[in-house]
Amino acid sequence: MVDSPRLIINADDFGLDPAVNAAVLSAHQGGILRSASLMVSAPAAAEAIAIAKAHPSLAVGLHLTLVDGEPVLPQEQVSALVDASGRFAADLWRRGFHYFFSPRAHRQLRAEIEAQFALFADSGLCLDHANAHKHLHAHPTVLRLMLAVGRRFGLRAVRVPREPLTMARQLAPVGAKAALGARLLFPWVNRMQRFIRAQGFGCNDFLLGLQSTGQMDGERLHRALQILPAGSLTELYFHPAQEHSPRLRALMPDYRPVAEWQGLLTLAPDALGRHGIRWGSYGDFFPG
Repeated sequence: MVDSPRLIINADDFGLDPAVNAAVLSAHQGGILRSASLMVSAPAAAEAIAIAKAHPSLAVGLHLTLVDGEPVLPQEQVSALVDASGRFAADLWRRGFHYFFSPRAHRQLRAEIEAQFALFADSGLCLDHANAHKHLHAHPTVLRLMLAVGRRFGLRAVRVPREPLTMARQLAPVGAKAALGARLLFPWVNRMQRFIRAQGFGCNDFLLGLQSTGQMDGERLHRALQILPAGSLTELYFHPAQEHSPRLRALMPDYRPVAEWQGLLTLAPDALGRHGIRWGSYGDFFPG
C-alpha cells in the first residue's frame, strides 16, 4: 500500500569484532535484520565479508570510517588524518574542523575514502548503501567526497541521520544537552537530505535510534514500530553483538550491544506484516 510505513533494519560496525559478526548473522537468520554496514578496515572485516558471501540475502553497505578507527591507507599517506599511533582519533568535532579547513587533510581524506570504497568493491559484495562511523558524513566535506567517490563505485543510497526529537522521545527520555545538540543539528540534516536527493541518490526520510545509540533494546524496538510515519522510509539502526568483548568495551563502554542483539531476536518477520510495514534494505527501495 502507498501509505504503508517503509522500514530498513540495519546493523552498524559489521566487521569490527567477531562478536558483532556473530550477532549480525544470528539476527539475519532470525529473519528481521536485512542489512549491515561494513567497516572494511576493521579487525574482523574478512570474516564479515565471508559471512555476507555465504548469506547473499544479507545486504551490505559501506560504513565509512574516518574517526575512531583504522585507515586503509598506510600511515604516511594519511598523516594529516591520524594520530601518532596511526589511528583516526575519536575527537569528532576536532576531526571535523580539521577536515574542513586543511587542504592537505582534504586531499588525504579523498584518497582514504577512495581506498575504502575500492576495498569494498574488491570484496565482491554488492554495495547496498553507505554511511559513516559516528555519522561523520553529516560533515559537508565528507558528504561531498562520499557522494562524488561513491558514484563511481555504484553507490545508490545514503543514510541521513534525521531523527526529530518528538520521535526520539517516544523511544526514551532525551537529556537537555542532547536535545539542544539535536535542535542545532536538525536544520543542517534537512539540508543534507535535500542535497543527497538533488545529487540523484536515494535516502531515508527518518532515522530512529540516534538518541538511543547503543541502547536499542527490544523495548525500544517495539516502541519504534508503533510510531513509524505512514508513507515514509525509516531506518532503525543497531549495534548488536553476542558479547560485550574487550574490544567493544574499550571502544563503546556505555553501549549495550548484547541487549540490542537480543532485542532483534524478539521480533518475528511476520510481525512486521501484521503491523502493515513494508520492509527491506536500501537496495530494495532504491534498486539500480
